Amino acid sequence: MGYSNLNRCLTDLEQTRQLIRIDQEIDPYLEMAEIQRRVYQASGPALLFTNVKDCRFPMMSNLFGTLERTRWIFRNTLDAVRHLVDLKIDPMQFMRHPWQYRDVLGPALHMLPRKAFTGPVLKNRTSIDQLPKLVSWPKDGGPFITLPQVYTEHPDKPSLMNSNLGMYRVQLSGNEYAHNTEIGMHYQIHRSIGVHHAAAIEKGEPLRVNIFVGGAPAMTLAAVMPLPEGMSELTFAGALSGKSIRMVPQRVGPAVYGEADFCITGTIDPDRVLPEGPFGDHLGYYSDTHDFPVLKVEHVYHRDGAVWPFTVVGRPPQEDTSFGALIHEITGPAIPSVIKGVHAVNAVDASGVHPLLLAIGSERYVPYAQDRTPQELLTCANAILGQGQLSLAKYLFIVAKEDNPALDIHKIPDFLSHLLSRVDWTRDLHFQTRTTMDTLDYSGTGLNAGSKLVIAAAGKVKRELPTEMPSGIVLPDRFTDAQFVLPGALAVQGPEYVDGNDDLKQFCQFYNRDATINQFPLIVIVDDASFLAATLNNFLWATFTRSNPATDIEGIDSFTDQKHWGCHGSLVIDARLKPHHQEPLVEDSDISRRVDALAVTGGPLHGII
Repeated sequence: MGYSNLNRCLTDLEQTRQLIRIDQEIDPYLEMAEIQRRVYQASGPALLFTNVKDCRFPMMSNLFGTLERTRWIFRNTLDAVRHLVDLKIDPMQFMRHPWQYRDVLGPALHMLPRKAFTGPVLKNRTSIDQLPKLVSWPKDGGPFITLPQVYTEHPDKPSLMNSNLGMYRVQLSGNEYAHNTEIGMHYQIHRSIGVHHAAAIEKGEPLRVNIFVGGAPAMTLAAVMPLPEGMSELTFAGALSGKSIRMVPQRVGPAVYGEADFCITGTIDPDRVLPEGPFGDHLGYYSDTHDFPVLKVEHVYHRDGAVWPFTVVGRPPQEDTSFGALIHEITGPAIPSVIKGVHAVNAVDASGVHPLLLAIGSERYVPYAQDRTPQELLTCANAILGQGQLSLAKYLFIVAKEDNPALDIHKIPDFLSHLLSRVDWTRDLHFQTRTTMDTLDYSGTGLNAGSKLVIAAAGKVKRELPTEMPSGIVLPDRFTDAQFVLPGALAVQGPEYVDGNDDLKQFCQFYNRDATINQFPLIVIVDDASFLAATLNNFLWATFTRSNPATDIEGIDSFTDQKHWGCHGSLVIDARLKPHHQEPLVEDSDISRRVDALAVTGGPLHGII
């Protein structure tokens, strides 16, 4: 069966040569994070750092560094969990194919968490300043826990089944936090801990919180699993680990996960916040310093032989990419049953996840029409934007399954070509202005604030997309370079962005609807056209993290009719860096040279990076 704790998993990985020990002293300030990023990029093994500078606890990373290793860790239960999802979609499958689904019985029996009298994590006590002080990026505001399992129970009805387990950012020191007694609790909008926090505020009492680090790998995955509100992540963790999660009830506060490596307990005051951050985050930029809740620390526990697991986030792909891929494998088949009319979704990892969401929906409202137009697709789009964390999508591109039943939503160039060859910019642009956005996205008008754009395309092919740079394209003054990106998409290098200028409008007004450049339905204005055109990931990252639809989109020969905006020529997205954007993440050159030295002959990373 699966692993009940982290040490058993690490032993197994080491015996199968999927983990290496690094016994040389490594600094958790920047050095360890850069090692993790390099090893991840090389599809390398899990890493166990046994000699951590200024810390007595070993640290480990890259546990989920490849999708193959992630599947291997859950090899005994993954198929059964997938079958459980199948049965949720269609319970009669079990009656029709009982032998095929016989493997669900074991995981199903382990879904309910069990109460235990005590657990290994409660054996020892320590303090916050004795924990590993991982700092991932040069301008981070302090050390952070990057793989926390934040556990709360609903204040109105506390119990294991009315609980939430989430992965929210935890800052251990720095800023204005009182030494050893206060830590930062950053959770983004639309996270279930917010429901518990709101209930505690309404009752006028602190929210009691336990933070677990380590334990069964299934608990880490459960903490990032987008389960429906009200469903305990402990049930998913039990099924995936093949062992019921053992929780130790406390005289005061929520239960403690007995097999965790570490546990921090405390309370969040209902009306107290402190500055948290900055922090290099998974969009590839620093998130700024903002006021967030504060956890008043009561106890810090750890088990014998405790190991501190960590990851590093930054511009994707990073280790959390494997989380997303496995979650999609498990939950993807359930999408049509959860959102009617929707066949598939892809939160594009290379764009930072929430900035770009692709979807395939149905278009059946007028099946007898000679040419499909987006109608049901708009209903599907509204349903998607009302569904859990999918609601944080900034750009939603949705197409009709009926136009190409074989279209693979994960083949992004094919999807974009399908959309760009069919889209009608006079009809198919649907904006939401002054709405909520992902907390980590700074392209909008403020924290959690910005706009959204739905592009819904259906029907026959309307244009042939250019597959190379055509001749005859002329650029306005100060726009210096044009580069082919992919069929139908062009990158144009513009002048440095200055607040209050009208470069974007001037660019669009330079052309009429008959201009050669309109062969490209999508034009992206950028600071460096060669960078955008170099790789698909560069295009996805820069275009969708550096633009806010309501302010950064114009079009050639544009119009407004009955409050609907569209254009007859190319759609133009301004993806230049702007003064209100956050700074992209860049490694420290001295640390990079230090890590280079670890890869020379005889070094612990030789042959790995």
